[in-house]
Amino acid sequence: MPLTLDELAQISALTLSHYQDSAEDFRAGTRDHDVSQNIAALLRHIEAPRPWRILDLGCGPGRDLRTFSALGHQAVGLDGCAEFVEMARTDSGCEVWQQNFLALDLPEAQFDGIFANASLFHVPDQELPRVLGQLHAALKTGGVLFSSNPRGDNQEGWNGPRYGSYHDLERWRARLVAAGFVELEHYYRPDGLPREQQPWLASVWRAR
Repeated sequence: MPLTLDELAQISALTLSHYQDSAEDFRAGTRDHDVSQNIAALLRHIEAPRPWRILDLGCGPGRDLRTFSALGHQAVGLDGCAEFVEMARTDSGCEVWQQNFLALDLPEAQFDGIFANASLFHVPDQELPRVLGQLHAALKTGGVLFSSNPRGDNQEGWNGPRYGSYHDLERWRARLVAAGFVELEHYYRPDGLPREQQPWLASVWRAR
């Protein structure tokens, strides 16, 4: 059964409420996470002249915005959680937009890269084609999308107070290709562990 508009609104509201209520704990718990492998995967595939304009989709408290800015790029953050938006603006000095993933309002052909680290899995699968289409439109021709999501067996639902959609590589690949992306690479994280101990699927895509 497709999710109704009321159900989609509840998914957004409850998931964002969880992050709003735990924002400070989330910032403390993720401050030292090493995502340098993911940042490098995005940046090495961008072919436009530097500096690059990069959208950090689901930027949280702004950790990765600071990294992109320190590398000389123009980073813009986006998050649905008001507390995260305020934290990210203060900590990074970057422009940060407060937008719900299910109600994006993005400028067209503005970004060389989009960094969606641990964020797109909150989009219900039925809404994913529309959201991916919006991200594709926001990228310049040849722009690059990075995503990292907890992998699964194409199930979705509530995980405590958060809603998540957990794709395997084949389903995720099908969704991205249908949205007009070409796969550049994929890998599993954390690096160097047996597959059963790698819960994250990372992938990089070019907008055709």
